[in-house]
Amino acid sequence: MRTNRRDQPTDLAELAHRAMRERGLLPELPPAVEHEVAGLKPAVMAADILDLRAKPWCSIDNDDSRDLDQLTYSERLPGLIRVHVAVADVDCLVPAGSASDRHAAHNTTSVYTPARIFPMLAERLSTDLTSLNQDQDRLAMVARFDVNPRGDVVASDLFRARVHNRAKLTYHAVGAWLEGTGQIPAKVTADPDLPGQLQDQDEAAQALRTQRQERGALVLESIEARTVMQGGKPVDLRREAKNRAKELIEDLMIAANGVAARFLAKHGFAAIRRVVRVPERWDRIVELAARHGGRLPAAPDPKALEAFLVARRAADPLRFPDLSLAVVKLMGKGEYILERPGDQIGHFGLAVRDYTHSTAPNRRYPDLLTQRLLKAALAGRPSPYDDAALAELASHCSDQENAADKVERKVRKSAAALVLIDRVGERFDALVTGAANKGTWVRVLTPPVEGKIMRGAHGLDVGDLVRVELLSVDVEAGFIDFGVV
Repeated sequence: MRTNRRDQPTDLAELAHRAMRERGLLPELPPAVEHEVAGLKPAVMAADILDLRAKPWCSIDNDDSRDLDQLTYSERLPGLIRVHVAVADVDCLVPAGSASDRHAAHNTTSVYTPARIFPMLAERLSTDLTSLNQDQDRLAMVARFDVNPRGDVVASDLFRARVHNRAKLTYHAVGAWLEGTGQIPAKVTADPDLPGQLQDQDEAAQALRTQRQERGALVLESIEARTVMQGGKPVDLRREAKNRAKELIEDLMIAANGVAARFLAKHGFAAIRRVVRVPERWDRIVELAARHGGRLPAAPDPKALEAFLVARRAADPLRFPDLSLAVVKLMGKGEYILERPGDQIGHFGLAVRDYTHSTAPNRRYPDLLTQRLLKAALAGRPSPYDDAALAELASHCSDQENAADKVERKVRKSAAALVLIDRVGERFDALVTGAANKGTWVRVLTPPVEGKIMRGAHGLDVGDLVRVELLSVDVEAGFIDFGVV
């Protein structure tokens, strides 16, 4: 068991900095990057690039987001909704081989911890010059696609454009309005074009989601814990659930990523794809389904799994997030891979064949790579990366993303340990989220934190519900230890 002293280290920012170093990630920008970025000027709005600045673009993101990667706007056509997704043109100010590019290629992702954010790009880029900020003219890569009432994408295109964000909106406000539980946001009412825009986009997104579910996309509903900070210290843990606005953006981004993937394949370009090919522990998913009265085939079947999940969500919505978490853990991690035109490697969880990461180039390096491929295809130039280079980059991005996940998880656990330090001895309901030779882990339902079973773990497996007692915490190591009651 670990120590529970009140004088344990509480500087989460320092813990986060150290965790980055331990995982081989760079927590600070090199001087060459700072010098380069200091001399940058806003991108030139070339006259030969399509001007769409008068269109009713808006962004929807987290309340505190400053690196805005996407804007959306739509048009109602006879029997169709035409959706436009604008993605920030980051490559125009972060060319391949630049100091910023070399740093981004090392970390490959922004790392978000409760104490500190470690951006992939300098903040002057990601939150200013290449961010699609409200009331600013920006360059963007635009994916345009037509959605019919069944959720089919019947036509699509991709091009560069000049755009202008009319309103920076938030998931909470837009989601509550779309779900009928809150008032229409003030920024939406202030622009006569936006209410209808958002309702049309929501309609298109729901149609896309329904169509994917019919093909076997998984309806998963995880509970994310957000650390509430005051004065640089964690004081509480709160659940962050999905809402209609998050689904809207998620569904439109999946569709836009499909547009990018098909565009590259059409032009004969290899690309980097993010996939979960098949679940790592399908046998345990079958057992879990049987425990809840469902039957799944012996071989992985996304449609059968989706049908089971839909039924369980309807039968027991309160506990569905716990079942979702167990399935997510048993699915295993996604990975970046090289995919050549004609390859048929799909994404098990999304039920899509054509999928690549392209919509967040300010904070994910694979998206920046994809943007360079798209630009080359648009210009009729050969790919800037050969297959060997893309395969190596894909493997490196997978490794670094896993390292970033571990940093984020470590700091979240240290924050949770600080919140729980005065609750040692209390008992909680929990769900087993991991079971392997190296140990067994559980997630407490309230507050939503994870820890290791140090006593009574024998016989437990992912998906089991147990009653546990908090034995000890270690803020420095990020350990939270439980014993089965």
